[in-house]
Amino acid sequence: MTILLPSTPAAAATHRPSEGSVHSWDLSTGVDGPGTRFVTFLSGCPLTCLYCHNPDTWRMRAGKRTSAADVIAEARKYTRFISASGGGATVSGGEPLLQPVFAGELLHRMKHELGLHTALDTSGFLGVRATPALLRDVDLVLLDVKSWDRETYRKVTGRPLQPTLDFARRLADLGKEVHLRFVLVPGLTDAPENVEGVAAFAAGLGNVSRVDVLPFHKLGEGKWRALGKEFTLHDTPSPTAEQIAQARAAFEARGLTAV
Repeated sequence: MTILLPSTPAAAATHRPSEGSVHSWDLSTGVDGPGTRFVTFLSGCPLTCLYCHNPDTWRMRAGKRTSAADVIAEARKYTRFISASGGGATVSGGEPLLQPVFAGELLHRMKHELGLHTALDTSGFLGVRATPALLRDVDLVLLDVKSWDRETYRKVTGRPLQPTLDFARRLADLGKEVHLRFVLVPGLTDAPENVEGVAAFAAGLGNVSRVDVLPFHKLGEGKWRALGKEFTLHDTPSPTAEQIAQARAAFEARGLTAV
């Protein structure tokens, strides 16, 4: 039997129906891009962030092998509701660029078959894997810049910062809209010079339309324990309202919209 492939960049690259490792999907409002979003969480991540609230997404083999067609069929159920809310579809993780062909297939079909606004949620560490074809199908990038200080970044993630900065500059050159995310962790990422460094970098890009200052929380601690992992930030408090306001003010002082 001949399998008819959709005319997508991923199909052209693989010559077979696209499949990937999927952790889950969900409807989300306010945290994964504008409006109500259909969010697909892909499995696998090269970072091991100390405050990750979904460490169960780190291993690709822990996900369920799923076809792009099945994901699109599920999203299609909600397109009328999503469109009415001014929302769209977000491909997240884990790290979606660990599966760039599959992520690209989802983004292309969400945009062109379902007519949805598309967002890519990424740390940027694997930005070199985002092909021009993939980025053409992305309306918005949710980019995590976890620290400006290189040593702190490696402590937080286990990886170097430079690939994320390179990807951010590439997105700026393309004029791709970016929402930058920064997690404020007392005693780890909240040093004024660290926040100021991220703010200065973001302001210099020219394509960052919003900055989300995300307060550290310990909601994922139970998952760490269930996986037999030590949650080293157990004694770290959440930032106070004043600390959050100060961090947002550093971005706003650079002319950025911070929430």
